[in-house]
Amino acid sequence: MQPTSQPRNTASLTDRTRSTMTEALAGRRRGPRALLSFVGPAVIASVAYIDPGNYATNIQAGAGYGYMLLWVVLMANLIAMLFQALSARLGIVTGKNLAELCRDHFPRPVVWVMWGISEVAAMATDLAEFLGGAIGLALLFGLPLMQGMIATAVITYAILMVEQRGFRPMELVIGTFVAIIGLCYLAEMLIAPVDWGGALTGLVTPGLPDTAALTIAVGIIGATVMPHAIYLHSGLTQARATNPTAGERRRLVRFSNIEVIVALAVAGMVNMAMVIMAASAFHQGHAEVAEIETAYHMLTPLLGAAAAGAFLVSLIASGISSSVVGTMAGQMIMQGFLRIHVPIWLRRVVTMAPAFAIVAMGVNATEALVLSQVVLSIALPVPMVALVIFTGRRDLMGEHVTGPLMRGLAVLGSVVVLGLNFVLLAGFFGISVPGLG
Repeated sequence: MQPTSQPRNTASLTDRTRSTMTEALAGRRRGPRALLSFVGPAVIASVAYIDPGNYATNIQAGAGYGYMLLWVVLMANLIAMLFQALSARLGIVTGKNLAELCRDHFPRPVVWVMWGISEVAAMATDLAEFLGGAIGLALLFGLPLMQGMIATAVITYAILMVEQRGFRPMELVIGTFVAIIGLCYLAEMLIAPVDWGGALTGLVTPGLPDTAALTIAVGIIGATVMPHAIYLHSGLTQARATNPTAGERRRLVRFSNIEVIVALAVAGMVNMAMVIMAASAFHQGHAEVAEIETAYHMLTPLLGAAAAGAFLVSLIASGISSSVVGTMAGQMIMQGFLRIHVPIWLRRVVTMAPAFAIVAMGVNATEALVLSQVVLSIALPVPMVALVIFTGRRDLMGEHVTGPLMRGLAVLGSVVVLGLNFVLLAGFFGISVPGLG
């Protein structure tokens, strides 16, 4: 989303970034500073892949199944890389975001249905992100969960105000949170007694031993490949560079692909580290651990105060940053589908209302997190299919239309997600699935 007005003192940071990008695209500037000017959209999108929903599903995966479900994390991350790269390309080439293109090219009833599903997904997203930040703050300061939620609401709203100052300050703020999360899990890997051989086996050996593992696997995919991130990435790139030429657009797409691979590789490694930490700490003797609060309290006696502290700091950073990004995405989805602009404070209230309702009703927070990820996985095919359609249209993409290989991989990724969702729904309705106990 591009701000309508920017204060002079901080707009210059965004203006300088745009100027550096223009010079780099024209070949007049090279070096690290020129490359860094292109970094930002994929970093913001990557927050969606390390949000508190990932904590909930990854803790359950590691505690219950050890390293066995690491292959699911790897597969989900590869699918995420492909679709985020396509989303970024769509914004760069067309100058519109995915929601806007859906509004312009699909029949009106289809647009309304897509918007409704996307709004439900946005609320499910914010449920996970908002609850995660609140749980972290509540544990850190010994607060009731409701007070932690109020504190999270105030902090996220304050950060959202940064966006009024241009895209670059927000990219730097979110990038700082991503760095904090990554450093925390690097510390966890140095502390946890990891069986690296078992981890490697789990990474390259697909298998789902039972229906509970299937539910967690679908939750991992729902927590990793996020509908709102697919919408958001196209919006973050659609007007970041000013009036690029055909040659500059090709360079932009190339830089974007590199950024997506690096940013989501980091997010993928953080997700794997979450599963590995839970497997190392809980699988032998504490396989029943399934809640974020329980995991935090048990880490101190099992791995020490440093591991518990790193876990809590990363959870707070994840919850706050991903809640900010989720609100940005919700705003973009509503504006794109309906051409309706609402104040950011109202959007924040709407998206966090379900989280307050769930806590007020006494629903278990971690169970709500996991179920929200299953909802996201079921909603995910909507933007995935739309993205495959638009990026395969030569009249929209020109020379940047997806080739047979990339289009085939995108279709395959969509089929994998749809297939897992079908199996999950079959289980909910009591339909037996061959090969699963």
